[in-house]
Amino acid sequence: MRSDAFLLLYSAAVAFLICFFSIPSIIRVAQLKHLYDEPGERKSHSTKIPTLGGLAIFAGIIVCISLFSEAIFPERRFLISAIVVVFFIGMKDDIIVISPIKKMLGQVVAATIVVLLGNVRLHGFYGFLGIGDLNGYLQVALSIFTILVIMNGFNLIDGINTLAAAVGIVILSVLGTWFLCAGNGRDWAELAFITIGVLLAFLYYNITPAKIFMGDTGSLITGLIVGVLTVKFIHINSNLQGEFAVFHINSSPIIAFGILIVPLFDTLRVFVLRIMAGKSPLHPDQNHIHHRLLELGLSHIKTSCIIVSINIAIIALLLILQYLHVPGIAMLLIVIGLCSFLANIPNLILKKKKQRNEV
Repeated sequence: MRSDAFLLLYSAAVAFLICFFSIPSIIRVAQLKHLYDEPGERKSHSTKIPTLGGLAIFAGIIVCISLFSEAIFPERRFLISAIVVVFFIGMKDDIIVISPIKKMLGQVVAATIVVLLGNVRLHGFYGFLGIGDLNGYLQVALSIFTILVIMNGFNLIDGINTLAAAVGIVILSVLGTWFLCAGNGRDWAELAFITIGVLLAFLYYNITPAKIFMGDTGSLITGLIVGVLTVKFIHINSNLQGEFAVFHINSSPIIAFGILIVPLFDTLRVFVLRIMAGKSPLHPDQNHIHHRLLELGLSHIKTSCIIVSINIAIIALLLILQYLHVPGIAMLLIVIGLCSFLANIPNLILKKKKQRNEV
């Protein structure tokens, strides 16, 4: 256990260094080639900032997976292939902008590679709502859908400095620690800690005033890895036996939802709002929770800290509820109700401010 922990920290440190020392060169090239994210009506920044941080994130992850993953990690080549697909789709969108449909098709290809070829899949709902295993086609569809939702969730919360990286670090820390404790998930723990390493390095350059953004490349790669780890967490958890059975988690799909509450709930929320407004769910807007907090006058850092703190609190709450043997459906309703209440607070404050100004 100690040797495994040391190797994980070592691989994370190497990933950190690769990303940390790559970003200054990437910023310089972006400046020379004028590869910026221009300020605009929907943007929360007022200066031109490079969007190629995902290039350093990609480099750190790919090099470290290749260097440190064990030969018995059969899913590695398919995971690398999927990351490469997402990298090219993301880079193209960061540089010249592509249509949402083309970007989604690239994500579907990447998710299909890890699900069909890498056999990274959910076998069913694992008892949630009384549903067990599904047939092969439904397993594939459910797994691809899950990974796509998580990828786009990270893409959507990447709207202000530090938020996507900080949320990713929290989620990956929880999943990585669980994989390490669960015994047969060392390679997945390593993937989590490698990604934490690159996100920590990126965070140094993304703290306000941001010198670089992760762009679609970074957010989609992070989302893909979190999606894969989430699927593996739910599946491996269902098969824990012997000395590792103590780390078994009941209602693992609900716990996974709670761990990923920020990207998943925000995505669900904005999609519902867009559909209610008669717009496409993929239509961009400023209805995200972080936009509401910015309207209150909070800085990027304060907004990110509030959202990350809520994410941590929801994880702690779910673990307490599980310890108390609260049924999964009850946990889900409690979390959705609590998050709906918290998400509506900024709107209520803004509404009161507007009423005062009108008076």
